[in-house]
Amino acid sequence: MSRKTNYPKVRIWAAATVALALTALVGCTSDADKASENIATAAEAFEVQRTIVGINGITGETIFFAEGRCSFEYPSAARVDVTCKYSPEEYRKHVFILGDQDSVVVTQEESIDVSEYHTRIVLKPQNLLPEFDIMVGEDE
Repeated sequence: MSRKTNYPKVRIWAAATVALALTALVGCTSDADKASENIATAAEAFEVQRTIVGINGITGETIFFAEGRCSFEYPSAARVDVTCKYSPEEYRKHVFILGDQDSVVVTQEESIDVSEYHTRIVLKPQNLLPEFDIMVGEDE
């Protein structure tokens, strides 16, 4: 006597089990990880008061200091970009370039008129058009 197995039901049950297991694993974020993510999001919206200090690893001297509602990024291992909101309409960006022996600090002394809600796009038509060399006359 042979017993028939219903493979479509088994496959559906297996797929549902795998989906449930994956859903459970995705939810395994610790409270600290979620809080850290929320703080980073708040800082990107200039909602977090911060003190950012750069220290020379060789001499121990302070090489830069920024304080306020600031967001920072590391575009490379040797550079830190800090954007700060000083008032509802005042933003400044500071760039810190870190080297082995020397460091450079670029500070924005005055704010400029920028929007936190709109992307600024600058098109320069002279860069979009190709450059042509026109030669008129007989070939030699």
